Amino acid sequence: MFVGKYYNSIDSKSRIIVPAKFRDELEGRCVIAKALDKCLTIYPKAQWEKFVEEKLEMLPSGNPQARKLKRHFYSSAAECDVDKQGRLTITQDLRDYAGIEKELITIGSNKTIEVWSKEHWEDEIDADTGELMNASELAESMEQYGF
Repeated sequence: MFVGKYYNSIDSKSRIIVPAKFRDELEGRCVIAKALDKCLTIYPKAQWEKFVEEKLEMLPSGNPQARKLKRHFYSSAAECDVDKQGRLTITQDLRDYAGIEKELITIGSNKTIEVWSKEHWEDEIDADTGELMNASELAESMEQYGF
């Protein structure tokens, strides 16, 4: 399980360091793709294959919106190797999509890892509380989703 938040940067060769706590679960290979919130998602290879089989390939090919959704994920996906120093390379088009120039935030998201530009992550944060949601929003969301 991927949990936690880590601050990092991208080097001149477009490599990021995968947090040490995340490396074992990636087993040296992963897939990185565009996410929905102007960030990137890193999938362990097995998790990507599961996502493809159970979600993407189940979409109806006769539906134009479903075809666009499949194209979004397949066209943005890149297979990556994690090197011995725990680094992986992010393609320029993925960097552009997520707005990653130098500083970034890596977030554990249970079965996947999210990579955010520091600027986009800060846009998500409430200026008053420094959190993603204030206490009232958190309580309301928990109630809405049955926590």
